[in-house]
Amino acid sequence: MSSNGSLSNKREYQMCTRCIMDTSDPDIIFDEHGVCNHCTSFIDRLQSRKYVKGESEAEWSRYVEVIKQNGKGKQYDCIVGISGGVDSCYTAYLCKQHGLRALLIHMDNGWDTEIAVNNIITLAKELDFDYMSYVLDWEEFKNIQLAYLKASTVDLEMPTDIAILASIYEVAAKNKIKYIISGGNISSEGILPLHWGYHSYKDMKMYNHIVRKYSNTRIKKVPVIGLLKESWYRFFYKIKTLYILNYIDFNKDVAKKYLMDNLNWKDYGGKHHESKITAFWQGYVMYEKFGMDYRKAIFSSQICLHQISREDALEKLKEQPFNDEKIKEDKKYIAKKFGITGEELEQYLKLPSKTYVDFPNNKKLIEFCYSLYNKHFNQKRV
Repeated sequence: MSSNGSLSNKREYQMCTRCIMDTSDPDIIFDEHGVCNHCTSFIDRLQSRKYVKGESEAEWSRYVEVIKQNGKGKQYDCIVGISGGVDSCYTAYLCKQHGLRALLIHMDNGWDTEIAVNNIITLAKELDFDYMSYVLDWEEFKNIQLAYLKASTVDLEMPTDIAILASIYEVAAKNKIKYIISGGNISSEGILPLHWGYHSYKDMKMYNHIVRKYSNTRIKKVPVIGLLKESWYRFFYKIKTLYILNYIDFNKDVAKKYLMDNLNWKDYGGKHHESKITAFWQGYVMYEKFGMDYRKAIFSSQICLHQISREDALEKLKEQPFNDEKIKEDKKYIAKKFGITGEELEQYLKLPSKTYVDFPNNKKLIEFCYSLYNKHFNQKRV
């Protein structure tokens, strides 16, 4: 694999003494005790959004009543984006437990594993929820994603993340649904360096630049959403997103076991590995090309939550995060799916590595707008 390009880090190697984040993130900062800014910030956020037995559930119950009241006379109370993974499936289950009439929506970008698709269909049937699949135009989306591959940015998932949110808002507005119940949660996604996961930002400036520069595609069919469009949905349609998993004592392993034991849910592997391209990218490319071991962020969050010991996490890191033989098969599948040769795929993977800092972006504007929004609405868990 290639060099780290703009990611080259001349700092002396250092790992946090509390979690296992290290200088593979160029922005990491350590205090005098060797504790990093990531786990310190995460623990601070946990305090402000801390789960309090009894109080948190009561707070969520009040939201449920508001959601039900708003849903009167409508076909659905809320909408749940579902991927076939643990968090979203467990979110759907909790909605059923609280008597909410949820519409399940899955954004199909062509990369779903068979297990993930079966999980979604099975769960919808078990919970007796309506389910719709929002299928992207493959040719257009393929060319958008190929542009990101050619740009050699770590944020290959940006087009998917943007399309997911855009499709959910679109369907919510069309069905006059005011509440999106998200499976996003602070316990699963508490630590993720910006260089590793800028794709979660809805940055249309970066998105449009990459598509224009590295493809001949004009975005016509694939749904997109940026700061302005999301603001339009939030303020004109008054659509609000709530994070139900932040109101319970959520433990991913416990949730996974419940889904498997009671709702015929099947395990698909690692976090976000319900998608073939995501599993390949996070488990192999980020590790080999970008020098980013995604497991470090996941384990570090779990360490802060006392769900795993630092020693156990370090032991798990000794294992290679991918299987060599499987990667060979994945490369053949991915090249064929993209309509390129195996040699072309290898060439793209060997290009100098880049992150969001190497492209025009709206990071400062997005952060400013979100800070204003959160301050104005004083949102703790939502």
